[in-house]
Amino acid sequence: MEGEGTGRVEVVVAHDERATLRVGDVFLKVDADRARTDVEVRAMALAPVPTARVLWRTPPVLALAAVPGEPLGRLGEASSASPAAWAAAGAAVRRLHGAPLPPWPGRRLDEVAERLDRECGWLLANGVLPAELVTRNREVARAVLRPWAPVFAHGDLQTGHVLVEDDEVTGVLDWSEAGPGDALFDLAVLTLGHEERLGDVLAGYGGDADLDVDLDVLRGWWSWRSLTAVRWLLQHGFDPSAPGCEVDVLRARL
Repeated sequence: MEGEGTGRVEVVVAHDERATLRVGDVFLKVDADRARTDVEVRAMALAPVPTARVLWRTPPVLALAAVPGEPLGRLGEASSASPAAWAAAGAAVRRLHGAPLPPWPGRRLDEVAERLDRECGWLLANGVLPAELVTRNREVARAVLRPWAPVFAHGDLQTGHVLVEDDEVTGVLDWSEAGPGDALFDLAVLTLGHEERLGDVLAGYGGDADLDVDLDVLRGWWSWRSLTAVRWLLQHGFDPSAPGCEVDVLRARL
């Protein structure tokens, strides 16, 4: 939500599930699933990190005020953000994970396993990716199939959802997937395609004993996220095989 308003209507993102429009300094999110917007509004009210201000809500539309700053990065592009900005993002994630759990259900381990199996089966049955690539990453992804102590997780913490300015986090956006979840999933999504920034993120997050940062699990979430995203991306007009994006993340595990 960076930049100055222009008074014109800008389509930020649009597909058959939801759309986001910008009009001046107001963002209008239109979502066909009211439950997602319910979660977003509740999560932003509870999160101990900067979020967009809710201006009004008339389902299916949610109006949010613009937040200053620039995205921490973009998948498929080199990030120009400083190591200090990445560390600040890690510190913001730590604050979120240290907050009380939100009072609604989160992702279950059996759902994680079932989705991995379903999406890998679809990729293989339709010849979307080479069998070796799917099989290897499925093996890597199995590292995430273990119990975890739930934290207040954002659930979709991609770099484009974290805004920074002067090496500080000014806003964390798009909370519709928030809920109790695995801390390492948030850290993995934040560093997906930006593996070289993991050290900076962990420096800000902190390495004390209340979270064992298991790199095998982190890599597993990189594989899981990428494998399970390919079908949705293809069906909604996005290209997971673009340089630096999901397919390249999967190739890095070979």
